Amino acid sequence: MSEAKPPAPPAAFTPAERDYIRRELDMFFSTLPSVAEGFQLKTWRGGPHAGQPKVPQAAVGLLERGLMRLDATTRWPRLFFTDAGLAALQAMMADRRFADPAKFAHVRQELGLDPVPGHAEQP
Repeated sequence: MSEAKPPAPPAAFTPAERDYIRRELDMFFSTLPSVAEGFQLKTWRGGPHAGQPKVPQAAVGLLERGLMRLDATTRWPRLFFTDAGLAALQAMMADRRFADPAKFAHVRQELGLDPVPGHAEQP
C-alpha cells in the first residue's frame, strides 16, 4: 500500500523563490513554458566555473531543500521539480494569493488544477 503524502504548503517556497518560479513560468516571447520542460539555465563561459551551470540565487535554496534537481547532462542545463517540489508548486498555484489563476492557467492545467479546454471529462 502506498501512502499519500500531504501536499506541501505554499510556504514551502520563500517569497524570492515564488517570484523566480512565477518569472520562469510566465509567458516568454508569446510562448507559454511548461513545468515538464524545466527551467533552462545559462552556463559560465570562462573563468574557474567555465561550462558549469549558472544557478540563480533563488534556485539554490530549492536545490538544497530537494524541491528541484539539476540536470546538467544536456547542452543547456535545466532545473526540474522533484515530487516534493511539484506538490509545493501545485499548492502555490492553487492559492490565488501566490499566482494569478488567469495568468498561470497553462500551469494550472498542466498540474491538473483546471480542466484543459476542449477535452471532455472521462467518466
